[in-house]
Amino acid sequence: MELTGVIAALSALTEPCGVTLYSDSKYVVDAINKGWLKNWVRLGWRKKDGEVKNPELWQELLPLLEKHSVKFVWVKGHDENEYNNRCDELAVAESQKHKP
Repeated sequence: MELTGVIAALSALTEPCGVTLYSDSKYVVDAINKGWLKNWVRLGWRKKDGEVKNPELWQELLPLLEKHSVKFVWVKGHDENEYNNRCDELAVAESQKHKP
């Protein structure tokens, strides 16, 4: 879901922007900041221990990263970051609306 959130946020921008994107997903942030995404593309969506999960989402993110100048910053989840906590509250509230 974190990756889907990043895609939705960047897709909402109507023109190229400079963005600082905060996420509590170490996986998403590290994939960009540590160059994992570039390696996955180069290796045909494979990594040392198998296939990359959700390659279609990463492929959807790639053109957005080319369009926008995005700085990824990791924040600890469920900690003292008021904005991250607010996002978590909104996500939980929204998910409750879709329960049968």
